[in-house]
Amino acid sequence: MSFPDLPDFPWDVLADHAARARTHPDGVVDLSMGTPVDPVPPLIQAALATAAELPGYPTTHGIPELRAAAVAALERRYGVVGLDQDAVLPTIGSKELVAWLPTLLGVRSMVIPELAYPTYEVGARLAGATYTRTDGLTVLGPAAPGLIWLNSPSNPTGRVLPVEHLRKVLAWARERGTIVVSDECYLSLGWDTTPVSVLHPAVSDGDFTNLLAVHSLSKTSSLAGYRAGFITGDPVLVRGLLEVRKHAGLIVPRPVQAAMTAALADDTHVATQKALFAARRAQLRPALEAAGFRIDHSEAGLYLWATRAEPAWTTTEWLAARGILVTPGHFYGPTGSHHVRIALTATDERIATAAARLAG
Repeated sequence: MSFPDLPDFPWDVLADHAARARTHPDGVVDLSMGTPVDPVPPLIQAALATAAELPGYPTTHGIPELRAAAVAALERRYGVVGLDQDAVLPTIGSKELVAWLPTLLGVRSMVIPELAYPTYEVGARLAGATYTRTDGLTVLGPAAPGLIWLNSPSNPTGRVLPVEHLRKVLAWARERGTIVVSDECYLSLGWDTTPVSVLHPAVSDGDFTNLLAVHSLSKTSSLAGYRAGFITGDPVLVRGLLEVRKHAGLIVPRPVQAAMTAALADDTHVATQKALFAARRAQLRPALEAAGFRIDHSEAGLYLWATRAEPAWTTTEWLAARGILVTPGHFYGPTGSHHVRIALTATDERIATAAARLAG
């Protein structure tokens, strides 16, 4: 038996540093993963319970109320107009979609960001596809890849791609028949600028052909444990994905669909969650800078992209000695070798503890 050739799972490689950080007498401050720590909002918990007694199989396409709520939320929150309700497909979080989308679409070559969420590369390997890491188009020459991933705001860097850049990528892709997929999981978390969806008319001109956007409720609604996401855009592509996922049994549980519907219909909890992250960012960023770190990009998203102008493992070790666990930047690509990714996902008390340790 031969399994796919996959890279080492990043957080397994981090185990020794995690063990070191946990020896701190006041406990570890784990800023290595973007795992929500704030409770699921009560209105979402209540919605989950409304479908708890239903015994039948859920639909792969999702209940109509969920799809309608997704379309309305994208228009209300991000100015996306003209979406077809049928062109919304709920997914089991976004990670499974990122990993399996190249396989589901049957692409043989793809482009991923130079610094990228590791699952983009994993998705290429699972599909047996070739991939190129680049943030530009000129290095691709006359190539016509099957798929190009965008991620704005970026994980790990927090970089936001301006409208002009997004339009340029779409024009380039349309000349070649390339599918553009935008991972927009952090779209709600703009700090120094306002991120824009590729589905926004300022980018797409209302034409969703060969264009897909991936959304997750893990960060906006603290639903990482529910595994709640969706993909939308080109109705033809979504219809094809729906057919394949029906055969494969890739279905979001019915109670989770009810919870997603409630989450997408309410903006108050989204604003509340963003305010919590903003306060933690406002405390942690100056503490890092005072300790000699430089923060690059990080104008949006859930992370601070930080460097002390030294190898990432050295910085990781320095922080682990202070009971603070972060992720070395080379997990996300070779050019991240002198940065670390620092998550804002810790309680107020743990963020304050990290700031105090950096000052001490």
